[in-house]
Amino acid sequence: MIKIPKEFKTYFWDIDFSKLDASKSPQFIIKRVLDRGNVKSIEWLFNNYKDREMIDTILSIRDFSQVSANFWAKVFKLDKSRIPVLQRPPEEYPWGMIS
Repeated sequence: MIKIPKEFKTYFWDIDFSKLDASKSPQFIIKRVLDRGNVKSIEWLFNNYKDREMIDTILSIRDFSQVSANFWAKVFKLDKSRIPVLQRPPEEYPWGMIS
């Protein structure tokens, strides 16, 4: 069982953090931490999830920030044409879509 550090509560302001289950919501957790995390939280992510899980998240989630998506594309050596959020200009995303 993966225990989510209590310091991560700041990344999940919009949900009941006490009910967040790392094994049931891996893409949600991976997305938030890759998009908003600090060095310590990213390190935790790499220690608790497989690279493939993180890559699959990047390739399927549409509401990453474009800056984060570009960064992780370089880290994982991903083809940017396969990353959904990089296929539209940022002005096409409505306010509040990026979580």
